[in-house]
Amino acid sequence: MGTDLAGGEPALEGGLPENLRRNPLLSTWLRIGGDGTVRVCAGKVELGQGIRTALAQLAADELDVAIGRVEMAEVATPASPDEGHTAGSKSIQDSGAAIRQVCAEARQLFLAAAAERLGLPACELTVSDGEISVPGGSASVSYWQLAQAVSLDRPATGAVAPRPLGSGRVAGQSAPRIELRDMLLGRPSFVHDLHLPGMLHGRIVRSPYAHARLLHIGTCLSQARVVRDGSFLGVICAREEHAVKARNQLMETTTWECSGGLPRSQDVAQFLLKAPSVEDRLVVDHLAGDSVRAGVVRTHHATYSRPFLAHASIGPSCAVACWRDGQLEVWCASQGVYALRSVLAECFSVAESNVVVHHIPGSGCYGHNGADDVAYEAALLAREAPGTPVRLQWMRDDELGRAPFGPAMVAVASAGLGADGDVLSFGYDVYGNGSGGRPGEGGSPNLHAASRLAGPLAPPVAVDIPVEAGGGTSRNAIPLYRLGRRRISSHWVSEMPVRTSALRSLGAFCNVFAIESFMDELAALAGADPLEYRLRHLDDARAAAVLRAAADSAGWSGRGSGWADRGPGWADRSPGPGPGPGPGRRRDGERGMGIAFARYKNTSGYCAIVAEVEAVERLRVLRVTAAVDVGFAVNPDGIDNQVTGGVIQAASWTLAESVVTDEERVLSTGWDSYPILRFAEVPPVHVIIVRNDGEPPLGAGEIAQGPTAAAITNALYDAIGVRVRHLPLTQDQIVAAIEE
Repeated sequence: MGTDLAGGEPALEGGLPENLRRNPLLSTWLRIGGDGTVRVCAGKVELGQGIRTALAQLAADELDVAIGRVEMAEVATPASPDEGHTAGSKSIQDSGAAIRQVCAEARQLFLAAAAERLGLPACELTVSDGEISVPGGSASVSYWQLAQAVSLDRPATGAVAPRPLGSGRVAGQSAPRIELRDMLLGRPSFVHDLHLPGMLHGRIVRSPYAHARLLHIGTCLSQARVVRDGSFLGVICAREEHAVKARNQLMETTTWECSGGLPRSQDVAQFLLKAPSVEDRLVVDHLAGDSVRAGVVRTHHATYSRPFLAHASIGPSCAVACWRDGQLEVWCASQGVYALRSVLAECFSVAESNVVVHHIPGSGCYGHNGADDVAYEAALLAREAPGTPVRLQWMRDDELGRAPFGPAMVAVASAGLGADGDVLSFGYDVYGNGSGGRPGEGGSPNLHAASRLAGPLAPPVAVDIPVEAGGGTSRNAIPLYRLGRRRISSHWVSEMPVRTSALRSLGAFCNVFAIESFMDELAALAGADPLEYRLRHLDDARAAAVLRAAADSAGWSGRGSGWADRGPGWADRSPGPGPGPGPGRRRDGERGMGIAFARYKNTSGYCAIVAEVEAVERLRVLRVTAAVDVGFAVNPDGIDNQVTGGVIQAASWTLAESVVTDEERVLSTGWDSYPILRFAEVPPVHVIIVRNDGEPPLGAGEIAQGPTAAAITNALYDAIGVRVRHLPLTQDQIVAAIEE
């Protein structure tokens, strides 16, 4: 390690954090004013994950100021650093690392200026809430007094190391969300609340079919300005209720030519297995040959699937756009304002410098939802009213039927077990459409309306994200378990009957559901307790720790005594499905407990889930216990919130959610046809944070998705002895599994 000559602190190992290297000016990230405030400009946006609060905590500790002084600037082009998309649970890792480094260097610059003014070496000075003092406190000078003398218009050097995590007073402690007060008091907080002078209101008129061409425009009320470009059709009105009425009238009277081309919902799994696909061999441990078969006394195979899933945000997507003097300004809830700016500039054939995108929080974001699409459509409408802002809000059927879906997936697993029940070989193939359908990915604008214009741009396409970048279809397809020789492949199905892109946890939801369900089946074959079986196949101490923590808290201890001991003929037992419990199983009425685990992306946070369910007329989740290890816990309360939200959403996906299609249409465009978990169905969730403060902080927003689905499914088997391998776990699916 090097040494910073000004302050004697060690230099940063490994160079600058990547996001800071790409945005090196300190002043891009930090502004310290003479009014006693610290303004932090991150490029990661607030999506409800509490990132603004956590980043403010890190900045406050690094600068030695009270968190109340820290203002988090809204993200906008070009005022904010370009940190790409806010995705993949990497904000703390990436943006947090950059902000810590920026603040460490800024603190050292202010210390150097204070040392010159106070006549003492910087190493003898102390800082408390921005006040820099000599020993004994007889003289001092503040950041605010030095603000004009210290310029942050200089690149970061990496010559100053941030303080050790946990050595401050703010990060590592629970802190209230800094934006929560405005929400609780009903103050305008969301893009839906934005009101600009003279603003008009728009709505989009869409075909009832998934793929169609506009033939004839119908009629609507006279106050509406109808906007058409090819098969793109919308209305602009002075009043929002008039825009809604005009849109509904046009929906009834406009005619379209349908081009069909959808698989029915019940046929999606077979479609994915039969469609042409591009294979990515993730792991090949030379499975073929007698050396693999030697010692295998039992083989087991199973196929799992999940349907297409909608984002299902409670509030439909919304944006405001305004064209003025050839320049476009947009306010929206995009996860990537710079990427959207680039694509908007391309679509409208203007320079990027003539496009400004402001991020304003939306009502719910779990990945690539409709925020970018509605921004583009608002700009298309606003182009017809230059100089006037146009607010566009989607309707419920837009949100559930036209936003990108999380891709449906199918996973096929196989294993060979030895005489002791341990896994000697493991095969796994997973199939799905891509998750990389954000604006600009795959060389396409990836905006719904862009391909509907008279001069159409390329239709949206979702590429698959390579495993080295976190994976899409392949995310969490490689288990952490010791499974002997392995053959693991992901298969990207490029034919897209419906539009797909990133949805919370991407392929990890299906892959962890499949692998952790399969591990339970193997444990049943081995006559082993599911917890014990996992632990004996794990070498990762942190993984074992969260499994034990979740099991202990949930009261799992001793459950192994209810499972049959292995003995002669154990390898001939079947793990189900079937109407009754597996051989030698102990049933506790119609209640059951299930366990599951994963490390998100195999590089991020660890999460173990124990679910308790009741299966009578329907499956109900009674309680969920989650144990997580995310390294240094910057804001424990925020981690609890994120994991709890992830568990509840994953439970909704597991129990209820599925996009419904026929050969022509998406049919699940309302809450009646796309049900989500209701408040009365939400289980209590207890989150245990396994503190590991000596480790770097890791994201928590997506770690619970897959383990929750598998734990619920495994608990169902524990309750009634039925294996359901196809989500969601509706009454029909459970009955079908019983009848197999």
